[in-house]
Amino acid sequence: MGAITLETVEQIARLARLSLTPQECRTFTAQLEQILGYAQSIQALDASAVEPMSHAFASGRLRDDVHRDGLERGQVLAAGPDTADGLFRVPRILG
Repeated sequence: MGAITLETVEQIARLARLSLTPQECRTFTAQLEQILGYAQSIQALDASAVEPMSHAFASGRLRDDVHRDGLERGQVLAAGPDTADGLFRVPRILG
């Protein structure tokens, strides 16, 4: 991909309907250029020997999925400001 130019940032801002100052455009141009440079440096790495991962914590650092009882309905309803017939009452939002 080519370099990010001031014109590119201005066009993206226009398409996103953002009102950016000239200083903000210059700042974002430099920041986007750095981000793309970093992404290109990662793409240049040889990852052919790296096995794909399905989860970032492949080392088993997650807890076991253990069933446990939840709260009783009465406890939950007692925490609400307004209840009726075993349900929470909320303000009407539709006509």
